[in-house]
Order: sequence, then C-alpha cells, then structure tokens
Amino acid sequence: MVLILFLSVLLISILAGLPVAFALLLSSMALMLHMDLFSADVLTQSLMNGVDSFPLLAVPFFLVAGEVMAHGGLSRRIVQLAATLVGHRKGGLGYVAIITSVLLAGLSGSAVADAAALVSILYPMMRKSGYPEGASIGLLASGGIIAPVIPPSLPLIIIGVAGNISIAKLFLGGIAPGLMMGATLMVVWWMIMRKETVETTPRATAAERLAALRDGVWALLLPIIIIGGIRFGIFTPTEAAVVAAVYAIAVSTLVYRELTLRGFYDILIVAGRSTAMVMFLVGAAMVAAWLITVAQLPQQLALLLGPLVDHPRVLMAVIMLIVLLVGMVMDLSPTILILVPLFMPIVKMAGIDPVYFGLMFVINTSIGLITPPVGTVLNVVCGVGHAQMSTAVRGALPFIAAYSLLLILFILFPSLIIAPMKFFAG
Repeated sequence: MVLILFLSVLLISILAGLPVAFALLLSSMALMLHMDLFSADVLTQSLMNGVDSFPLLAVPFFLVAGEVMAHGGLSRRIVQLAATLVGHRKGGLGYVAIITSVLLAGLSGSAVADAAALVSILYPMMRKSGYPEGASIGLLASGGIIAPVIPPSLPLIIIGVAGNISIAKLFLGGIAPGLMMGATLMVVWWMIMRKETVETTPRATAAERLAALRDGVWALLLPIIIIGGIRFGIFTPTEAAVVAAVYAIAVSTLVYRELTLRGFYDILIVAGRSTAMVMFLVGAAMVAAWLITVAQLPQQLALLLGPLVDHPRVLMAVIMLIVLLVGMVMDLSPTILILVPLFMPIVKMAGIDPVYFGLMFVINTSIGLITPPVGTVLNVVCGVGHAQMSTAVRGALPFIAAYSLLLILFILFPSLIIAPMKFFAG
C-alpha cells in the first residue's frame, strides 16, 4: 500500500508537469502524512542534510571544468587531433566523432555538453561531405552518452552518494565499459558506411599530426591527471574536481588564451544555475530516500523480487529492464535518485557487487538519454544540428540496439566490468 502510494503520487505529479524535485518532495510529504510523521521542520532539515555531503562538492567544480573546456579551446583541439588521425578513412568523420566522444568523456563528464560540442563542430562537416543525415546525427548523439560512464562523471558521483558506493571505484571501473561503448560504435558505424559513398579528407601528413598532438596535449593530460591522481591516492574524486577546474582554467587562459574574463563570468553563471538544479534535486531525493527507508519500501520490493535473489543474473536482468523502461521517460539523474535507494538493499541481498551495479545502472540510464519519447540528448542534438526528431530517432536505432546488446553481455558476463575494475584499482 505504501509503495503504491509513493509511486502513484510521484507519477501523477510528473505527468502533471511538476518538476521532478518538487514531485519527489510531494511524494515524501504524502508518505509523511500517511505514516503520521509530517513535520515541516523535519522536512526542511532532511532537505538540507541531503546536500550536506562532501562528495557533492565535486559537482560545481566538474561543471565549471566542463564549461571551460567547451569555451576555452580544449574540446576543439581534441576534435582536430582525432581528425588528423582517422579523418582520411572511409566514413572517417564518424570515427573522428567516436574518438572525440571518448576523449571528451574524460574531460567533461556531461552527455549533453559533449553531444552539443560534437554536433556543432562535426555535423556540418559530415553533411557537407555527403554523410547520411540520420546516421550522422544518431552517431553523434550515441557518442555523447559515453560521457556519463567514463570518469570524471557527474552521474557516477550522484549514484555514489545515492547508493553509498565508493566513487573512486566507480571512476576506475567506468574506464573499460566506456571504451567498450566506443568500440561498439565503431563496429556499427563500419557496418553502416560499407555501402555509402562519401567524400574523404586528405590524409594528414606526419607534421600535421605532430602539430595537432602538440596543440592538443594539454587537453589530453587532464584525464591522465585525474585518473592517475585517484588511482595512486594523490587526491579524492572530490579534490579531483577542483584540480580539473583549476587545470582547465589555467590551460584556457595561459596556454590557449581563448578564455576571457567576461567568458569566465558567463561560465560561472551557467555552472551555478546547473549546480543549484542538481543540488535541489539531490536534496529532494535524499528526503525521499530517508522516508523510503522509514516506510520499509525496499523490504516490500524485496518481497516482490525475493524469488530472484538466489539468481543474481536474472535479478540484474529484471532490474535493468525496469531501469530501461523508466529511463525512456525520465532523465538520468532523477532515475538514479529515485530507483537506486529502492534497489540497493535487494542488490546487496543477492550478493551483487555494488560498484558493478552502479556502473550498470549508469550505462543503462545513459542509453535512456537517446531513446524516445524523452531522449534528452536526442533533443539537444536536434536543436543544435537543426535536424528532425524522427530522423534522429531512426538514425540512433542501430546504435541503441548495439548498446542494448552490450548491456546484455555485461549482465551475462559481469567479469567484463569487474575484472578491468580490479585491474585499474590495483
């Protein structure tokens, strides 16, 4: 009864157009009234305690770092470097997009920001060279969703806080799945481009490649610094966010000299607004998570999924199916904040590695960013690239199918994620 009440109020509020954070608070108030626990003081205190978390300090700094990279010349130089390496091959601009997606994922951690940057730079070039419109926009959107998986990643930080999972292990564990997603895109793109006839760019000379590498090396150093620092215990993921922001600002102002004082002010405004939205959403979700625990909703859910506890792979398959369906109609962060507190106790009962579960959850919800009817990243790439949504959906379908098959492989063979994670963690 309590579970039905919570979900009913939440879904009705969202369908009525209420922002997810307010829908979570309304659902929490409904639970408090139902359990005769309502108190404005407790609600306010729980909301404040929800954002009073040291790991969440990483959010504003990573947002600043991502915005600086996009406006300070780092992202553009990554694209240029990838173009000199593979731009001359058949379908070369697609491979440029994939390589750039992986490299940018190690810089910003934002699917929306990476997809927007890719489309603004590469999509006009792809259309001019005769690349199919749907496949091109679908590839750029699909490349953008690698960002939440490869560190630094805001969703990995959020799921670490929501599920009480080691963020450092999530960061190190996200490297291999992110690279596998990039390899999957390359295979699908090769299959699509076999029958296409498109223009190719001239092969870059060794001198041009060296110049592009020299120009882009400052951007390439950032993910190495972040991963290396976390891996060897030099700084925590939260401190890594500060390092990333300071490094990006220093490179953009002192090396590339493309970031102005006015531009930096605008970046701080954008990052501040984004931080406020994320923090309010997290705070509301933490209130809901506390009441979910008090109302023993995980125990009720455990009764429904109890028969599957002895079969971890089947349980993971069922959970991932639920997450995929929810992710099709809800954005990534709310999906994490609502479902993770519900599923985590069951996952632990089944003996599933929490880090593996967290990574699978983020991969799954990332796929939801390019699936209709919501498809946040699809909407962004259509807006930036002035493309029709129907065209983008058709173009993204082969990549969505490939990602889904990869997700099934990860369910059947957890070692594909767990083994590399242990290797990077040492």
